[in-house]
Amino acid sequence: MKRVLGVIPSRYAAMRLPGKPLIKILGKPMIQWVWESASKALDRVVVATDDKRIFDTVTGFGGEAIMTPASLPSGTDRMAYVARRLKADYYVNVQGDEPLMHPQTIRDAVKLAMAKKGIATSAMPLNDDFNNPHVVKVVTAADGSAIYFSRSLIPFPRDGESKMPVLKHLGLYVYPKAQLLKFVSLKPTKLETTERLEQLRALYHGMPIFVSVTKHDSIGVDTRPDVAAVERKLRSQGR
Repeated sequence: MKRVLGVIPSRYAAMRLPGKPLIKILGKPMIQWVWESASKALDRVVVATDDKRIFDTVTGFGGEAIMTPASLPSGTDRMAYVARRLKADYYVNVQGDEPLMHPQTIRDAVKLAMAKKGIATSAMPLNDDFNNPHVVKVVTAADGSAIYFSRSLIPFPRDGESKMPVLKHLGLYVYPKAQLLKFVSLKPTKLETTERLEQLRALYHGMPIFVSVTKHDSIGVDTRPDVAAVERKLRSQGR
């Protein structure tokens, strides 16, 4: 039996929405929504944070948290910090600002990572908002691995109509332990810093990322209107 550990990187000092892990969504802090959703898919979920307020909130609602150094540059580095201390075969990075991430999306990505023995992520068909740079798109190869991720529309419909569906990338990654530690040992690339997409570091260095396509959408929370959109979605689900 492979051991799988969910890790939710969470920091207080978000640039566009400071303190967003603790912002209330229908009366509960956002980090609690994320933890509860991930816990429906995974046996163990840990919040990795550099902020005592987040740590105390998580442990206060019965979750598990671990303090990480404030100097770590990214959520993936916080994951690696946890991976060096808590044993597992696969580590699932559930973004701390994705309160609508569906448990089945997480399960499917884990299953794919295990089948491919590699990094896996998730995407869903995108029907509009094609030119929004905050919506990351992904194009896949015949084997389901990612060819490229971009904030621009890909593939570009030169003749005015796309011959294949546009896929919206969702903020979820599953790493085998060795590949997680290899990834964080690599320096950021110019490709990554140009698009400001960390996953391009893996593709640049020849580390495939396999894409699980789901029907379940998720909304990344970066602004107050995003909070309102999440609340509307949760109300529509009767929650």
